[in-house]
Amino acid sequence: KTPDATDVMLELTKRERARIEASKNGPAAAEVKQTSWRDLDVIKRLEHALINGISQYIDGDVEEARQQAEKPLHIIEGPLMDGMNIIGDLFGAGKMFLPQVIKSARVMKKAVAYLIPFMEKEKRDKLIAEGKDPEDFDENDDSNFAGKVLMATVKGDVHDIGKNIVAVVLGCNNYKVYDIGVMCSCEKILEKAKEYNVDVIGLSGLITPSLDEMVVVAKEMSKAGFKQPLLIGGATTSKMHTAVKVSPNYFTLEHPVIHVLDASRSVTVVSSLLGENKEEYVTDIMEEYDEMREDYYAGLEDRYFLTFDQAKQQKLTIDFDTVPPAPAPKKMGVTLIDSVTLEDVVPYIDWNPFFQTWELRGRYPNRGYPKIFNDEAVGSEAKKLFDDAQKLMNEIIANKSMNLKGVVGLFPANRTDEGEDVRIYASEEDRDAGKSLDTFCMLRQQAEKESDDPYLSQADFIAPAGYKDHLGMFAVSCFGCDDLVKKYESEHDDYNKIMSQALADRFVEAFAEYLHRVIRTDMWGYAQNESLNEEDLLKIKYVGVRPAPGYPSQPDHTEKTTMWNVIKAEELAGIELSESLSMMPAASVSALVFAHPQSCYFAVGQVGKDQVESYAERKKMDLPVTERWLSPILNYERD
Repeated sequence: KTPDATDVMLELTKRERARIEASKNGPAAAEVKQTSWRDLDVIKRLEHALINGISQYIDGDVEEARQQAEKPLHIIEGPLMDGMNIIGDLFGAGKMFLPQVIKSARVMKKAVAYLIPFMEKEKRDKLIAEGKDPEDFDENDDSNFAGKVLMATVKGDVHDIGKNIVAVVLGCNNYKVYDIGVMCSCEKILEKAKEYNVDVIGLSGLITPSLDEMVVVAKEMSKAGFKQPLLIGGATTSKMHTAVKVSPNYFTLEHPVIHVLDASRSVTVVSSLLGENKEEYVTDIMEEYDEMREDYYAGLEDRYFLTFDQAKQQKLTIDFDTVPPAPAPKKMGVTLIDSVTLEDVVPYIDWNPFFQTWELRGRYPNRGYPKIFNDEAVGSEAKKLFDDAQKLMNEIIANKSMNLKGVVGLFPANRTDEGEDVRIYASEEDRDAGKSLDTFCMLRQQAEKESDDPYLSQADFIAPAGYKDHLGMFAVSCFGCDDLVKKYESEHDDYNKIMSQALADRFVEAFAEYLHRVIRTDMWGYAQNESLNEEDLLKIKYVGVRPAPGYPSQPDHTEKTTMWNVIKAEELAGIELSESLSMMPAASVSALVFAHPQSCYFAVGQVGKDQVESYAERKKMDLPVTERWLSPILNYERD
């Protein structure tokens, strides 16, 4: 089977339906209606294959076109680019969606890959005819492109699905994209930008430490005298952060800093930056960012924060006598989880983020899965995408090209005396002896509230000394995606490459949902009688919470190092941490598990220097280092 067998079958089905309809008008009519796009001349066939994303016949069609063309390059510059221009126009006008564009890019890449050996031979023959050394020709000649863009995921971050999508979309619009990969140091980014002499530099990141790294890159670009526009994108980025934190370090009319929300905007941004109306375009953005900065700092002045001591006095106070801690876990300590299969977790998949990855969004009342299939604009494409996902998912399950592994830890735990952190113990005996295994440090809300609601910290959910409370934690990963990505890259198949990454993310999130249920009902067993279906689980109707370190309830990624030390996630399951504490493989999830019925999800929000100083002292970490890790949530400018 070829990757686009479904599309070919759809095409054949359309033809067969047309033939049946025509046959109702007699045999002659049926004969006339049997023609299809395969009967068109080769140039039109290439355009049709591109626009419809069908690569089934591409090698044969490209060879036929090559036989007719004066030069192989003429096929790229002619029918292939004509087809891609139509795709670019349709995508820009909202008449074509991202999955279709990625499929079209797959056809384009396969066509170009077929032609490259002929083009290289032609160049060599020309050099020989001119009496020149054929080894001197530049294999990376990029003079025929609309512009050159460098793309990188910043240091310490391993997430690149969004970057991959942007690279494909830009490539479809005749931009040469140099994707230098993930975990790219500032030095590497600047070095490669010079080496490739690019017109635009794009930075991507998913975890919050990447925000600070983007500021570092902007500062270094300014120091080194770079003139290229800088684009910022990724799940953790925002227009506000770009305007307030990144932009002041580099933005000028010549080389602006611009936040790109998603792939569909990237072409407009890059073409505007490299077009005739650049100054007008950049001036508008500069004015918008200046205004956003003013609003941000004015908002800080208007916003009142409690002192850390005041916030502590107004913490959540749980009556652990009336609502006692959950009973002791049935399976204390560290447990390796390596027998859960992909089939086990499929029912727990939340498909909504999958469609968001592919930038398919239904409108009310058809938002979300499965209602998105009813949406007038994107429903049909969403269903095709979902069917393709099911097909690839079944292949992955059948050939076991991905697998799941994780570690769970369940430990005796108590809140510290001052009430801000949680100590865990290896056993009840160690708890009685006051011999702690490690300490999880927590952050507390400080921004003033207009209600009498308490100022929350995760420490509030754990009982103080004297009570037999416990804390759970886990780290899980989906392995095998990287090898699949390499396979599809070698086949010039961006569609299935991105699909594999999107599915790996769904598998691991489903694994986390599945495992949390196993912890609640079996390993810890505090909710043995739970009878929620998968839909209820996704609506968080269960007792307890599983907040992730680095996310709103505890926005400090360094707490992962404590978790990794305790549950031996790398040694037992092979789940690593990068220098910026991004989990590797990229499809990984970690979380603390709180069992108390009054525990809840919340956002710490911004914090003051008094709390940061206390936090640094409790963590035995230098204040500047602590401030760097907490940079996105500080309510003050760090030195």
